[in-house]
This record gives sequence, C-alpha cells and structure tokens, in this order.
Amino acid sequence: MAIPFYDENLFILNMKNDLEAKASEAIPLVESLTAANVDLIPPSSVLKQLAISVEAGIKTKSIKDFIASSGSFSPAIERAASTLSAVKALVLREKEEKLTSEFSSDERVLHLISSLFDPEGDFLKRKINSNPEETAITSLPRDIHGAPPESLVVKLAEVIGNFKNVRKMALFWRRFIVELGKLWSEEQHLPGVPTDEIPDLKSCLLYQQFQVINCCISRKRLHIIATESLESMMKEADTNIKHSDNYIDGSPASPVLYARLSTGELVLRIGADCLAGDLMLLETGEPVYSPFTQEGPLLTEDLIREHEEFVLRTGSVGAGCSQLLSDMQAFKAANPGSILEDFVRWHSPPDWSENEAITEDSDVFYPGELSTRGQLSRRMQKEGNLWRQLWETSKPVPAVKQAPLFDEDLAVEGILNAFEDIHPSELFGQLFVSLLGLGFTIAEPMLSGNNDLSKLFYECKEYVVATCQSNRWCEKVHDLVKVYETVETILLNPEESLNMIKQTEEPSMSTGEPKTRFKRLGLIFGGKDILLRKPVSNDQINDEDKSIRQSLSSFFESKSSLFSKKLPKSRCPSPQKPSSLITDWTTV
Repeated sequence: MAIPFYDENLFILNMKNDLEAKASEAIPLVESLTAANVDLIPPSSVLKQLAISVEAGIKTKSIKDFIASSGSFSPAIERAASTLSAVKALVLREKEEKLTSEFSSDERVLHLISSLFDPEGDFLKRKINSNPEETAITSLPRDIHGAPPESLVVKLAEVIGNFKNVRKMALFWRRFIVELGKLWSEEQHLPGVPTDEIPDLKSCLLYQQFQVINCCISRKRLHIIATESLESMMKEADTNIKHSDNYIDGSPASPVLYARLSTGELVLRIGADCLAGDLMLLETGEPVYSPFTQEGPLLTEDLIREHEEFVLRTGSVGAGCSQLLSDMQAFKAANPGSILEDFVRWHSPPDWSENEAITEDSDVFYPGELSTRGQLSRRMQKEGNLWRQLWETSKPVPAVKQAPLFDEDLAVEGILNAFEDIHPSELFGQLFVSLLGLGFTIAEPMLSGNNDLSKLFYECKEYVVATCQSNRWCEKVHDLVKVYETVETILLNPEESLNMIKQTEEPSMSTGEPKTRFKRLGLIFGGKDILLRKPVSNDQINDEDKSIRQSLSSFFESKSSLFSKKLPKSRCPSPQKPSSLITDWTTV
C-alpha cells in the first residue's frame, strides 16, 4: 500500500498559523474587558461558554486530560501517526505543545493575568447597588455556594468565560496557577480576597482555598514579626540584668517582662500578650497574662469532611490534644510559677468554682486541691484526667518557638497541586455558579422597585437557588443560562419586557383567561420542587427532567420575539453552536 505524500514542514506551518489565529482572539478579549466596556451584568454568552466547559469537563478527570482531549491532537496528527513512525508522531506532538505554550505566554494573555492580580486596578469592577442591611440580596452567592460578587473568583470566571475555546480556557487556568505560585513565593496577598479570615464554608471551595492562601501569607508575616519582637525583648532583658539602674526597689522598670516566684526570684515572662482581666496566680499572687498562642488549622470544606471521617473511623482526638498542649506551654512561658488551676481558670472558666471547697468526703481528692479561692470541676479531678497529664509533661515554651501545629507552606503547596489536578467540571462549575451569583446580585436591587419585573425576577431567582442547591445542578446548566438570559433581557430592555408581560396577562378572546407567562414558568419551578423533595426512581427522574427541559424550552420559544431583539452594543450576541472540541487542522 502506497504511503500518502506528507510534507512535515508545511504541516507544522499550518499548525502554527492556526494557533496564531486562535491567539489573536485575545485581542478583542482584552479590549472587551476594559473598565470602559464592562457590561451592566456579565453577558449571558460568557455564562454559556462556562456551561459548555462544565459539560465537556465531565468526560475527563483532570485539567491535563481536558486539554489533551479538547483539541491537542488534530486529525492530521492522527493520520500521521498511522503512516509514520511512532517517533515522528511524538515529535509532532512535542512541537504542537511548544506552540501551545507560546500562546500561554502571549503578551495579551499576560496582560489579562496582570489585570486580574492588580490590587489597585478597576479591572472588571462593577457598581453593586445593594444595601448591606438587605441580607437577602448579599446572601444570594452564599445560598448557591458561589463566591462574593467582587472577589477574584468572579473576575476569573468572567475572563475565562470570554474565551471561545474550551482548550484555551483550561490553558488560561494553568497560567493563572503559575501566577498564584509566584505571589505565594513573594508573600503577596491575592486581591479580592480577605487577607486574614478563616475559610467561608458557605462559599465555593475555590474561594475557600484562596482564603487559605491569603491567611497563610498573613500568618507567615505575623510569625516573622513575633520572632523579631521576642528577640528584641530578650536583648532588653539581658540589658536590664547587666545594669542595676534599670531596677527600682528590687523590681524591674518594665514589670511586663518579669514575674516573681514564691521564692522571691524574678523570672522573665516570654510570649506574654496582655493582662487576663483581674486574674492572679494562686501560688505567687502575680497577675495572669494571656499568652500569644498558635493559630488553629485552616480547614476548607473538603478537609473538614476528611477530618470528620478520620475521627469517626479511628476515634482519634490528636489534633485537639496538640492544640491544648501548645496552649499550656505558651501559658507556662508567659506565667512563671503557674499551676494547672491557673491555666484552667484562664482557658476553661466553667471548670473552676470560686465558692465551693473540696472536703475529705469527696469521691476524688488530690493533695493540694483544697483552696480558699475555689476548686476544679469534678471532671478535672478524675484520676487519669488528660489535662493533668498534659500539664505535667508540658514545658514553658512560647508559641513562636514551638513546633507549628499548622504548616502554612505544606498547606498552600497542597492547594496549588490540587489546582493542577482539579476535575474540569468542578473548576468550571464553581466559576459558573459564582458568575451567575454576580449577575443576580447586580440585577436584584435594580428590578426590585417594579412589581411586574420583580415578580418575574424573583421566580427566576427562586429557580436558580433551588437548582444550585441540588446535587444534580450540573445537568441543568443550560436551563440556568436561559433563566439568566431572561434577567439580562429584562435589564437591557425593561420597557419592552413590561409590554410583553402585560400582553401575556391580557385575557384571551377565546377563553377569557389571562395567558400568564408566570404560570408557565411556575410549572418549571413545580417540577424542580418535585425533583428536590420527592424520592423517585431513576426512570421517573429522567422523565420529569425531560418534561422540565421541554417546559423551559417552550417558555422561551413562545417569546422568541423578545429574545431575538437586537440588544444595545451587542451585549447579548445571538447564540452560536459550540465549536468542536477537536481542532480541525489544515490537511495536506
């Protein structure tokens, strides 16, 4: 069999030209995302592209596989692999990957990355006219497990959704990860994310992980400051000891630094933060100081789930013991001469009683437990009590000198690695929901003043919330897009929308009953409620799901004149068929 003619150089040239043409799409993308061109709400076309990616990502397990399956191997390469040697095919693939990396380093793509991470820029900044007291509006993104409207996640969603090719969307995500790693190594906070807040479990996992990164950066900075402060204090203490003029009547000029033991000896306090109210040490009479303690672990929803499963499986409480031991060591360092009772009074006041005294008739009695000031609770007095065991083994060590309970470097490296291997549908699904939440958050205060428009809006909102709270919401991404298109149309053409609503509510000549647009939309919500609340078989679910889709489709098709209206500034382009996931290279 004759081998077909194959010109490798011409083939590579065609591939390069095609990739350069694709890269040129970044030019209008950069221009469309400038502050002057930002739409009232994100265009539905952007949400639609994210929906396409959610569906496409279900078939693959990682971003790497997603990129490979969405156009990296062209038909020409496949034919080349069948006629040329395996080595030749491998060379072609390597060359194509090189051309792809050139797209990722394109200056226009880098400009988008730079704009996203600019903490002082107005990139994709929108005015959200919501009253902070109106929690129903501000809580919408959390109700659907999205991200805050002005967060980095939402801006990333809009940028990625503007690419018209799912492969480039994934490539941009990988370039985004590179920038995340760079900021982490330079200890720079991510913009659009709180700098020192524990993960918000009501938000999407992606936003929680961004919060962890920022919080870890803040903790590393604070650790450096605390270390420098401790070293400075130790130097000052050495100076006080060498120069007797720093003492006044046998007491140091800086009483915060020292505590007097029952023997009269002065001992340096290490890691003391502030006075703990009016508490006094029981044996020495010195004031109790609250120590600087180690921060607890930063747990996102997936780590909490893993931790709970581990505890249920093993019964281990190791993490709690480690935190308690750490607090005891810090307390001892800040309060020389302290005893367990002092720590309990500071750490767990309910386990200390001021008015009762232990007698010899008590079930459990320890020498030295009797105190004119009060007593420990019975759980603290029981033989083998964990608190007593830990106290006896603990050493006076300030928090800054202890082994860390939470390794910030390990935590962030784990997150960055997880980003590399994230499931595509999980990534694009979170971006989809977050951008959906932004659109509704902006639209709600603008439409709430009109009874007719707000009625339709709140039906749309109710459907979105109910759908996104379902475990099967990914199956209805395109329905969610159509609902979003409704809101977009109402915002851009409010007068025509009002006229259309009035027409549909006018009585029919034949029946005398109003042709309610809301009634038909209500059927969709009703079907959704059945899916959410009523246990049904898989066959019933499939039938009902089909019915819901048909109802939704007929609802929008019946008002096609409204949606086919040309919108101002082409903000809502006419729907286009999604391009194939496999790029058709020029065949030679």
